[in-house]
Amino acid sequence: MLTTPKSALPKYVLLLTVVIDAMGIGLIFPVMPDLIRDVLHTDLSHAALWGGALITVFALMQFIFGPIIGNLSDAYGRRPVLLVSLAVMVGDYVVMALAGSIWLLMLGRLVGGITSATHATATAFMADISAAETKAANFGLLGAGFGLGFVLGPIMGGFLAEFGTRAPFLAAGALAACNLLLALLILPETVPPERRRPFSWRRANPLGALQAIARLPGLRSLLTVIFLYDISMQVYGVIWAYFGQARFGWDSRLIGISLTLYGVAMILVQALLFRPTMARLGERRTVLFGLGANVVFLSILSVIRSGTATLIITPLSALGELAQPALIAIASRAAPDDAQGEMQGVLSSLMALAMIVTPLIMTTIFGFFTAPEAPIFLPGAPFAAAALLLIPAIAIFALFARR
Repeated sequence: MLTTPKSALPKYVLLLTVVIDAMGIGLIFPVMPDLIRDVLHTDLSHAALWGGALITVFALMQFIFGPIIGNLSDAYGRRPVLLVSLAVMVGDYVVMALAGSIWLLMLGRLVGGITSATHATATAFMADISAAETKAANFGLLGAGFGLGFVLGPIMGGFLAEFGTRAPFLAAGALAACNLLLALLILPETVPPERRRPFSWRRANPLGALQAIARLPGLRSLLTVIFLYDISMQVYGVIWAYFGQARFGWDSRLIGISLTLYGVAMILVQALLFRPTMARLGERRTVLFGLGANVVFLSILSVIRSGTATLIITPLSALGELAQPALIAIASRAAPDDAQGEMQGVLSSLMALAMIVTPLIMTTIFGFFTAPEAPIFLPGAPFAAAALLLIPAIAIFALFARR
């Protein structure tokens, strides 16, 4: 079935897809340490090492398979790729719920990294059904949906953990199954046969896809900006819990509250503030404003000493999220219609590569500046490093915008 959607219903299903996808990830966050300890019969420190390995495996699969899934959606359509990904995701959550060994959990994360392409496919889907002037705003809604999922997921996961470490995985599987049913009933195909591009393994591997996309005018510098942005923004997820404990002595409750504040603020910024900002500033100045805001707030966090002030600043720092949907919209317009899936796959791979690189860089910096022999005790040093990474990103984007 091929149709150009005349109603807003497919857009809402795509938003729900992103929300449920993020909720499924967030649901399992609170119980993953306890599940690993239960499976391995080990202590928390050893479980943390395996938890890091599971994150790395997930990101590595996302990096490898993002362009493959994106190219498949360009060649065979968005609808079948999205439906298959959702179906496999349902099975993956069930396997993880029943896993009795660390290797089954590892297999689950391998498959999960592959099926995380639902987000990239949903973004390409949204690009297909959006007019050029509404792409950025619709990408902003997707970002808000992803933020909403990450706010709701950990809350639900923490509640469901009362029923056992397996309950959140079963709930995530049920959500994915509902998502699959809605997509099956409502989502049309949006890639007509004449716009489909034959699948190519050369372009489907991460490096080949990156080279193919980077050859498009101006996109090499734009992808560099996006990659630097991804690394900088990953610092929150990698360091925040450790930073809160080391600098302010926060417990898990306060860390959870601070993350919820950021998540809610991110939703409000992308759902309510993005459109008027875009209308007033335009895409390029919105990107520069968002990148600049990130530099300011990351710099403040690097030296701040008050926990109360940090809780006040945390939601304000979500203003930096204005940059992401505008960057994605510019990249989407720079790619031809028959390469939208490939473009979103490349962006997914860049984010996954950032997820692999950032923990290595930022935890090393954090460890150096919090060790007993550190020349200066500075738990916020990773935020300073993230701010420094964004300075060349701003310079590169300014040159790109001038061209």
